[in-house]
Amino acid sequence: MSTSYQPAPTYHVLVVEDDPITRLKLSGYFENAGYRVSQAGSGVEMREELAKAEIDLVLLDINLPGEDGLALTRELRSQSNIGIILVTGRTDTVDRIVGLEMGADDYVTKPVELRELLVRVKNLLWRISLARQSEAQQPEVEEDSDILRFGDWRFDIPRRKLCRGDQPVKLTKAEYEILVAFVAYPNRVLSRERLLNLISHRVDSPSDRTIDVLVRRLRNKIETDPKAPEVLITVHGEGYLFAAEVN
Repeated sequence: MSTSYQPAPTYHVLVVEDDPITRLKLSGYFENAGYRVSQAGSGVEMREELAKAEIDLVLLDINLPGEDGLALTRELRSQSNIGIILVTGRTDTVDRIVGLEMGADDYVTKPVELRELLVRVKNLLWRISLARQSEAQQPEVEEDSDILRFGDWRFDIPRRKLCRGDQPVKLTKAEYEILVAFVAYPNRVLSRERLLNLISHRVDSPSDRTIDVLVRRLRNKIETDPKAPEVLITVHGEGYLFAAEVN
């Protein structure tokens, strides 16, 4: 019996693409695969669709008219942990890295291989589903043994909550995973390869700069001065050091 993951019929995908032919092609493909699909041709239409119904994942074209897809990615990520896969014609590695820095979970380049895109969507939705189940199963009462503290921060691992005082800080799935890896090995240098093995975030190759992107994103959220980090320290030629006492 096959154990491959099957998409739940309630998953809702929003295709944001200005080219009507490409938009219809992607929408039709995912509808045939069993997903509920909505469409948008611009940032304005995207917001309208998001206001109408709960969306699980957005397929977002970078080269939209009026509003750049990267800016829309930043906007989406600042408001929620919705799944974001960028669809781009840009092949420059820098553009891909910027997309991840803005909070995208994944990206594909045009021309899109639909079967590959379907696999990426399935994998991301599977991770989102697991995160939701984990949150739903957590008790309302917090146990001190489940909470780690470093500096002014409180990190509730089971409930996936990072707070400074009463102020929560949103973490993407990948940011959460790499922070878990760091707090598990405080004051130890972790190589990029080791960190890649400790997270489930997709990477293209051992030379992928995903770890650098995630560390930079975490610094922007937890460091007093991200340009002069005191917690996430770069050890040149070796990797990164989480230089904080974890209690």
